[in-house]
Amino acid sequence: MSRFLKLTISVLIAVMVISLAACGGKKESSSAGGDTSQFVTISFVVLGDKPKNGQFEKVMEKVNAIMKEKINAELQWKWVEWADWQTKYNLLLASGEPVDLVTIGTDWLDTWSNAQRGAFLPLDDLLPKYAPQTWKEIPQEDWAQSKYNGKIVLIPENDYTQWINHGFFYRGDWAKQAGITEPIKDWNTIGKYLQWIKDNKPDVIPYDVQASTSNFGGWVQSYTPHLELPISTGYMPIFNTESYDDRYKVVSPVFEDTFLDFAKMMKDWADKGYWREDVLNNKNDARNALRAGQNGMDSHHTQTFSGLRVQMDKDQPGSELMMYPFSRTSNNLLEMPITHGGVSLGAHSKNPERALMAYDLIRNNKEIYQLINYGMEGVQYDIKDGKRVLPANYNETNDSFYSDFWAGRMDKFEIPSDTTWDKIDTMYKEYDKIKKPYPYGQFVFDKTAIESELTAISQVTGEMGPAISYGKAGDPTQAVQEYRDKLKLAGYDKVMAELQRQLDAYKAQMDSTANK
Repeated sequence: MSRFLKLTISVLIAVMVISLAACGGKKESSSAGGDTSQFVTISFVVLGDKPKNGQFEKVMEKVNAIMKEKINAELQWKWVEWADWQTKYNLLLASGEPVDLVTIGTDWLDTWSNAQRGAFLPLDDLLPKYAPQTWKEIPQEDWAQSKYNGKIVLIPENDYTQWINHGFFYRGDWAKQAGITEPIKDWNTIGKYLQWIKDNKPDVIPYDVQASTSNFGGWVQSYTPHLELPISTGYMPIFNTESYDDRYKVVSPVFEDTFLDFAKMMKDWADKGYWREDVLNNKNDARNALRAGQNGMDSHHTQTFSGLRVQMDKDQPGSELMMYPFSRTSNNLLEMPITHGGVSLGAHSKNPERALMAYDLIRNNKEIYQLINYGMEGVQYDIKDGKRVLPANYNETNDSFYSDFWAGRMDKFEIPSDTTWDKIDTMYKEYDKIKKPYPYGQFVFDKTAIESELTAISQVTGEMGPAISYGKAGDPTQAVQEYRDKLKLAGYDKVMAELQRQLDAYKAQMDSTANK
């Protein structure tokens, strides 16, 4: 071989080595393009109490091994614990701390208010490159519901079926003994059921409820066509709209006979002893008491009921737990907003590109998804007949797992569980017959002009709401009038007018879109 040929080959080899080294310096994700040469940690803000048995960390070791391989990053959960969660969550977003992925919810987590304060990064330019599968699979009409001031600020949880409509849970066996043979569909029949327990079960509290939450919203749903707006007024919802057909007109059931009727029934229930005399200070866990056979009723949403029914079948065999959804009385039921859950990027994120790559994997990689949502097969669950079941040696204290991931669940990766009632579809079918599309998905409420009034109104609902809701405020007529007077002093009329102004603008926006 000539010296020239040897030299030429040597040069070519050197060029190839340099080229390969340059390529090796940038590790490309299999799903998204971007520089992943530097290892980074991605924070994920979630709502919930941090698990303490070590299983979460074990699961995340497996998740992060895949994350490192694919995008050279790891995930780190940042828990906002339930004690005073709303204040902590909003303070975190206002602090300027460089968090990455953030759990959001437009109807319960002040998402639009936080967007208005600049808490989230716009995603329009980032999504197609760094979360391409998510970008491609979410339809444009769903992205339209994810925008603030014309910019996408969140990724909706739009491919997950859930119902969080509320109602009462009651024992079907006791209802039958009380002469109630059909599914309950009004509050008077609930009262009949509670009275039977009071008369026939001396060791059971008919409704061992805590006063920390009110059922007034359920009463409004049962006995009016009103729709609840995604606006927080503390303990009790104050502002609604008239109906689905008149969904841009603001009303307040608190200033209608609706509220007085509720207050009178709750005073009647209190006087009859359906709950503890010291209900305003009660700390007893109603659900645990129900499972122990010491309580006759609980209240929450359909997703909770679907699991509780299975637990009750084991804890109280033959109890036939039933649910009276508040919508059954009136057929007043809205679909879930697709932005009830979802994720945003913190405005001060140091690694927004990699954070979106990580989210694209969580949402679309089956192995990662099922680890984060269910834990480890063989430890947290086994598969039997296509369903998740608890392993034979499962110990609740040592082996339980949860991640509180409510930011991108997907029906296609869900594994049915034997802890979900196998007849829950009967309720879903009932809902499907009457549900109406959620109309406020693109309503961005700006509370700047009325923030102090909303704060004052929330203070009033917190001060007087529990006593009225559980019949401990004395004469209902006087208590309701005092409550209304205090709401007026707090700025009710100003808030009402501002809400109507914003809904008028929203109506114009929706009408304009519909006419295009």
